[in-house]
Amino acid sequence: MRDTDPCPCGSGEPFGGCCAPALRGTPPATAQALMRSRYTAFAVGDARYLSESWHPGTRPDSLDLDEGLRWTGLEIVEVDAGGPDDTRGVVEFRAHWREGGASGVLHERSRFVKQSGRWWYLDGRVR
Repeated sequence: MRDTDPCPCGSGEPFGGCCAPALRGTPPATAQALMRSRYTAFAVGDARYLSESWHPGTRPDSLDLDEGLRWTGLEIVEVDAGGPDDTRGVVEFRAHWREGGASGVLHERSRFVKQSGRWWYLDGRVR
């Protein structure tokens, strides 16, 4: 993906000015920015970033991405806290997907925690 391409997270910003810095090692400043960058990582197949942004206490031992699954859009439903000065945050979202002739929506309420100066994905509850 080129830096000038639209960011997959749907922010309206180019990839290079939105989620690319996070995927390249700059920790996002908010829980929502981390959630958006994780969606982008799923969209571009970056399992390394997904693992590295998952809290070590809840991260699975391995993460296998389905290469046939295409993420086609992200909607932010609600954000509760998760700002630069917070230590906890919740982001509810809908992530649209397509695989073969099927399509669907993953609706999740994700919890984030800020520790050691950076945001981590803690866990999520599918709705």
